[in-house]
Amino acid sequence: MEEFHNTAYPTISGDLMSDHFQFSDKDSLPKPDVQIITSNGLRIPAHTGILALVSPVLENIIERPRKHRSSEKTIPILGVPCEAVSAFIQFLYSSRCSEEELEKYGIHLLALSHVYLVPQLKHRCSRAVGQRLTIENVVDVLQLARLCDSPDLYLKCMRMLSSNFKAVEKTEGWKFMHENDPFLELEILQFIDEDESRKKRTRRHREEQRLYMELSEAMECLEHICTEGCTTVGPCDLEPSKKRDPCDKFSICEGLQLLIKHFAICKNRVNGKCSRCKRMWQLLRLHSSICDQTDSCRVPLCRQFKLKMQLEKKGGETLWRLLVKKVASARAMSSLSLLKRKREEPRETMHDHGIRNFRL
Repeated sequence: MEEFHNTAYPTISGDLMSDHFQFSDKDSLPKPDVQIITSNGLRIPAHTGILALVSPVLENIIERPRKHRSSEKTIPILGVPCEAVSAFIQFLYSSRCSEEELEKYGIHLLALSHVYLVPQLKHRCSRAVGQRLTIENVVDVLQLARLCDSPDLYLKCMRMLSSNFKAVEKTEGWKFMHENDPFLELEILQFIDEDESRKKRTRRHREEQRLYMELSEAMECLEHICTEGCTTVGPCDLEPSKKRDPCDKFSICEGLQLLIKHFAICKNRVNGKCSRCKRMWQLLRLHSSICDQTDSCRVPLCRQFKLKMQLEKKGGETLWRLLVKKVASARAMSSLSLLKRKREEPRETMHDHGIRNFRL
């Protein structure tokens, strides 16, 4: 440890120090027995007992043997503004740090709290610096977060970089880092690539869940049409009503009714040349796979499909079972969250009058 002897540094007196640091009981403080030396030579009197109690690093420095026993105890804290050192010592005494100090010296206090192992101050500084991130300083703060082992601040910087990469790339901080720290640049680019992959996976998962939900609702509408009827289409053994009111899922029911009408008159529904008829066959098979009331079910071909599936083993059986499982799960979730969905905004109209192509 570097010692300072007989140097005419400006000093904060004991009374001024007590006023500056806002101690609760000024009379109970013993005489300061150590001097904190700042970069501009300011001397801040302090107490070794308090410093050692709060910071294990300062405790090791204080207990380190000195070359001259009679010399004054000094601890140099250099490389940061003296106001930041003053705010740091104040926190060691009072566990308080003003918002103004955090705004002006948050970066310096973060470095000091990391070097001298003061976790409470480090947490506050990390949060304060993260709240004041900008496009211009995000690269510098990211480097500091790495050096100070601040994962929350590091992640926040990375997310800002990922969201505003084009703008950050034009800053002086990025240009300097690009020329002097290629490993950090690679780390950032890898994070951005992984972040984009995560977003794509999330979007794909949401799209799949939306498809399963739409198929689940289509199954409900199919049962509703074949059991009760809806507007212009209904079961053959019921007298057609002159006026049926649309159901609460008419946007889907309407598409199914059009599909059923086409399926009933299409000449190519058996030979597989009609894509709309293929969709209808798939819906009927999907219903049969989910239906647990085969004996009383009124959906056409439900029992026949079940028997056929029991007798046949196809190469795509695993994929089909996965689809059935997902749609059944979506159907269960739909019934559980019915009240919640009623409060949400109306769904967008599905393509092709409510029935979407899906690959099996």
